[in-house]
Amino acid sequence: MSDLPINPLVLIGVGSSFAFSGLFYNLYQAKKEELRKLNEIPVFKPDQHLFKLLKSATRKRFQYIAVEGLVQPDGEPLASKFVPRSFGVVQKISEEEHWEYWNSLSKTWNSRKTNRTQTNHTVPFSLVAAGGYTSPGGRDDEVYVKVQNPLEATGLDLDRVHYRVRRAAEGGLSGAVLQGLSGERAVAKEESEEMLRVGATVTGFGELVLEADAGAGAGVMRLQAPQDGRPYILVATDYKSYLARHESSASMWKTLAVACGAVGTTVLAGTLYNLLKKHDDK
Repeated sequence: MSDLPINPLVLIGVGSSFAFSGLFYNLYQAKKEELRKLNEIPVFKPDQHLFKLLKSATRKRFQYIAVEGLVQPDGEPLASKFVPRSFGVVQKISEEEHWEYWNSLSKTWNSRKTNRTQTNHTVPFSLVAAGGYTSPGGRDDEVYVKVQNPLEATGLDLDRVHYRVRRAAEGGLSGAVLQGLSGERAVAKEESEEMLRVGATVTGFGELVLEADAGAGAGVMRLQAPQDGRPYILVATDYKSYLARHESSASMWKTLAVACGAVGTTVLAGTLYNLLKKHDDK
């Protein structure tokens, strides 16, 4: 091993640098292609302009567009279970128990999580333009986009409105005896609530169709899962921020690819230089 002209660890390091550079470059190219497709998607607000375009379109539908608007419930919103005067249209409540069990071999209490439950609730809601924040159906000249089956969409990160860890109450002597006999004891209960709040900005990507029962003056549209297989996406942010997030991700992969490639090239160049220098000295 000592007769080798180059340290094997150096070769492994150089190879790993180039391998990671290639991996990060492929991820950059994939994200770049995703950005290209994202920039090709037409973006609209739920306003009269969009309604007129949709009404004049063939089959009264757009196969794939992005709509950015404010969340407005079609009826009564969901009230937070834990936070007063907090309302939303999508609600996720999670609960999980923390227990400890006695390990007779190590003579210690080991922790585990169990009895995890999660409940999801949603009410019909629409996207409205800023300044058009009224109850859908209240006026004949309203324009809004109903969101169909929001739980089927991907990308929707809800806002956490409540998180708490409740410690288990002490059971006294009788509780200690029962815990000793069973070898288990309750420690805490973790609870959290996430919501898509009323008034939040949401951008939806999907198929847009004209509601068949829309009145003469009402501009009622529906955003639904595309029939051509493209993803149905809802994101709790505006379109520019969503695009900037993808651009930042692409820039990160590009930077990592360049950095790993530069490290590998520098180490390889230095190693070859030292090798040639030793050869010249001999």
